Amino acid sequence: MLDEPRSGRLAAWGNALLAGLISPDEAADRIADDDAVHRVEGLPGEEKPVGLTLALGRLRALGAVGLRVALPVSGHPLGLCGPPEFNARALEAEEAVLASGAGLGLIPETYEAGPAGGAGPDVHVEVVWHCLPVREAPPADVPSLGEAERELAEALREATELLSTLDVAGAGPVAQAALEAYRARAEAGRRMLAPGYPPRAVRVLELAQRVGALIGIAQQAGGEHGGAVSSSQIAARAEALRPVERTARRAQVAAYNSAVEERERHRG
Repeated sequence: MLDEPRSGRLAAWGNALLAGLISPDEAADRIADDDAVHRVEGLPGEEKPVGLTLALGRLRALGAVGLRVALPVSGHPLGLCGPPEFNARALEAEEAVLASGAGLGLIPETYEAGPAGGAGPDVHVEVVWHCLPVREAPPADVPSLGEAERELAEALREATELLSTLDVAGAGPVAQAALEAYRARAEAGRRMLAPGYPPRAVRVLELAQRVGALIGIAQQAGGEHGGAVSSSQIAARAEALRPVERTARRAQVAAYNSAVEERERHRG
């Protein structure tokens, strides 16, 4: 299931700050969300990790004109542009942020403290963003918003048909929990994208999350009544879902990156 990535929050609200649409304190608060604290380590000119407010200001001083998201997985370096060291660490984290104009990228590492298996306010989450050099080059395999929207429409049909074939669309508590999680994210999605994003980006991101919710239902419903239960069926289902999940991730990246793309078009 496609949850909201921390890189998405950093890019969205960081872009709003770089555009002068929100204050540094609001940007830092929106990016941190429910996490206890975020710090940035390795920024040029800073010997120690610094908070988000200072880090965003430093990135702007270093020439950053926009923040882009990368959501790579094995075999799909989505949004990356090198060098290999950065790509490898971003692939391990499965997300990163690229600061266009500054030649820098940020990769999150999370630290959790609290009761085993805990969640919500009982878990203390700290995030350290590791800052590394990146190439100033076009990111890999990122579609335009229009392309992403068209691809998502087809992916949504494929995911719905697959659920119907598997007979898991309404299966049991796991499917219901996945649907509830999606509805909660849909509500939160109203503030997922910051000021400065085109309305189409909001639509694309919401649809990508909807497709992600359907993927989550199909992935988690195995073993419930009506779900695929044999290892061969589970493998076939995973194979069928892979291109749908890939499309949804590409659309997420397109949505988060659209503010930068639009500003660059206007400057061009």
